[in-house]
Amino acid sequence: MKKFLGRTLMLIGAWVVVMAIVGTIATLMSQEELPERIVLEIDFEREFAEYVPTDPLASVLMEQTVSVRDIVDALHQAATDERVLALVARTGTPRMGLAEIQEVRDAVTAFRESGKPTVAYAETFGEFGPGNGAYYLATAFDRIYLQPSGDIGLTGLTAESTFVSGTLEKLGISPRMDHRYEYKNALNMFTEKKYTQPHREATLQIIESQFGQIVQGIAAGRALEVDAVRTLVDRGPFLGKQALAENLVDGLAYRDEVQAVINDDLGEEAERVSVFAYLRRMGRPHNKGEAIALIYGVGGVHRGKSEYSAALSGPTMGSDSVSAAFRDAVQDDTVKAILFRVDSPGGSYVASDTIWRETVRAKEAGKPVIVSMGNVAGSGGYFVAAAADKIVAQPGTITGSIGVVGGKMLTAELMEKIGLSSDEVHTSTNATMWSSSLDYTPQQWQQITTWLDHVYADFTQKVAQGRGLTQEQVHAVAKGRIWTGEDAKDIGLVDELGGFPAALRLAKQAAGIETDAPVQVKLFPEQKTLVDTVLARLQGREDAAAEASPTAAALRQVMQAVRPVIQMGQRLGLWSEPGVLTMPHWETAW
Repeated sequence: MKKFLGRTLMLIGAWVVVMAIVGTIATLMSQEELPERIVLEIDFEREFAEYVPTDPLASVLMEQTVSVRDIVDALHQAATDERVLALVARTGTPRMGLAEIQEVRDAVTAFRESGKPTVAYAETFGEFGPGNGAYYLATAFDRIYLQPSGDIGLTGLTAESTFVSGTLEKLGISPRMDHRYEYKNALNMFTEKKYTQPHREATLQIIESQFGQIVQGIAAGRALEVDAVRTLVDRGPFLGKQALAENLVDGLAYRDEVQAVINDDLGEEAERVSVFAYLRRMGRPHNKGEAIALIYGVGGVHRGKSEYSAALSGPTMGSDSVSAAFRDAVQDDTVKAILFRVDSPGGSYVASDTIWRETVRAKEAGKPVIVSMGNVAGSGGYFVAAAADKIVAQPGTITGSIGVVGGKMLTAELMEKIGLSSDEVHTSTNATMWSSSLDYTPQQWQQITTWLDHVYADFTQKVAQGRGLTQEQVHAVAKGRIWTGEDAKDIGLVDELGGFPAALRLAKQAAGIETDAPVQVKLFPEQKTLVDTVLARLQGREDAAAEASPTAAALRQVMQAVRPVIQMGQRLGLWSEPGVLTMPHWETAW
């Protein structure tokens, strides 16, 4: 037996050594020499994500996806890399939310400070559709070129909400729900047929704030007056020649002509390298020095492990996984502070509270917690951030929604319409409380309203504790209302506007690390094992510029086809939403 164990351990040891050697070789093979003259390229018409999980389903459906942090890190590296001579981006229809666009704009602006030229080109900004966000992104670049047949759909923002109460009536589904308070608009889609006054007020304030940010960015990027930009938007959209005449673009040119202009500027041709390929070969910045933990909390909040949701086309925030990541970061003696990146519309109250507790425990253990918000950090997404030492958001981040909604859908009438019937027996007075076939009794409804009051009181109390406010001050800006990051800063829900760099600066400051000192950003949980990394490199799966596999492409097409059906079923209440701390849903025309 001892011999068997000894041989087994020797084999395991040999395997580890072999894998380490192979991994080193694979690393050297994958880190090809970069050209001496580089034009860095970004295609913003491809799919981007806040966070790319590593579970099997996500690895298939998101195998070509680049993260926002990838872009930020690559541009950080390229700014000081003498081989990188220019940055060129295709900016027609970016698949990003406003806060992500602002994160990228900040990174492009920082890159421009190096003095290297930046050029944006597009076949079109809209093509019979809105192109506000795409054009806003492009104005961060020195020059903008538009294909002669293209146009700029600069027409302003509109937010449109779908109300399904009429559909529910026809189906025979009755919502038995309540909320805290009047701005908690996730309930309205089930109970109303148009905006209530608070719903309209909050939604209009959001798009006016976001539109103001877009106008100011365009004005600064194109050297125009803010009022002049607002007047231009009222006259949009613009055909190519009109856009050129109004100084919205610097030239009308096809892609090959733009490339020729860049070559002329540089004096001789340089090799084009995609931003992801460049980052893969260069490696990430912030890889030495004191450690700052990076933990992602992305997607709907739920109990259990984080996972990839094919229906929602993205990851979810599982309380078990995120809490474990916090505990691991706290136990790691090299970690001096924690950067918690949140992009979530909320979900489960209990799961949100579990994660909140771990942020508190991290602070008690001497590990400062800095939150960086992505596109959305509302309701449960704000709950998990509330205890942080500092909260950073982009001006366009949707946050707040400090409120609660709960109840159930009654389906007895629907079942009768389609010929289904049910019966039941029960043991206790409130055993039928969660049945969709039976309404609440008066006593049960009283318990529901008491529960909603309890959750709201707990939520506002924890926000007050974390933000250094009274509970009354929190209630005044809560009531379920959503805010942009810009407005949230003014009312005390956010400390600073910015993205990853601003949050990292605050994390260093909180940890007592010098501003200019190098730091190592350490991801928790660790995403790949040595064997996984070796296999990925040997198989070439790390280069997101590679062609998607036919299987992955087919799966993505299937999910794109069925996702609207799944999401509509959720909106109709035919199956459960993520939870009671959930953001309202609306569509914004970017």
